[in-house]
Amino acid sequence: MSDVTAITQLILHERQGRDRGWWDQMRAAFRPDSTVRLSWFTGSGAEFVQRSEAMSARGDLSVHRMAPPVVTVRGDRAHAEASASTELQIDFEGVAAHLISFTRINYRLSKEDGEWGVVSLDAIYERDTLSPALPGASLTVDPSDVAGFRPSYALLALCLERRGYPIGTDLLGDDRPEAVAAFYASVHTWLDA
Repeated sequence: MSDVTAITQLILHERQGRDRGWWDQMRAAFRPDSTVRLSWFTGSGAEFVQRSEAMSARGDLSVHRMAPPVVTVRGDRAHAEASASTELQIDFEGVAAHLISFTRINYRLSKEDGEWGVVSLDAIYERDTLSPALPGASLTVDPSDVAGFRPSYALLALCLERRGYPIGTDLLGDDRPEAVAAFYASVHTWLDA
């Protein structure tokens, strides 16, 4: 199996494990010293799996739809980026709704003893949408409710905070192109180290 295929399968298995509640499969993707940074969580890969399991147990479920990743391999280091949507079925003020967050999921990976593992996972937020699940239903978001949130993930932040998940204001997002450019530069520097 080529490195690109192995990496692609690894990150798809990580997301599948997250979506299906296959926690051992998800856990196996991360290196012991890995880091994760996304909307509701910043910390280690191991803790991310634990907190994902707790989130699922509360009934806060999501599904990730991923485009084929772009994979760059440099020796025993690699970077993979996949455009993705995170889809949640939620109750928004008594209305059944679909919340979709569009991101680019970035993985840094390392190869040890012939096996690839995730060193870091970072999300870059593009935009999000919130719509009623049933045609004809009415759903209204007061602009003042999202005024304090970043445009690239305002609706996601609103809904997650209402469920008790604090959301950072310093996440990577297309509304802050300088930070995104610096992130990509750091990925290339890391790959070439």
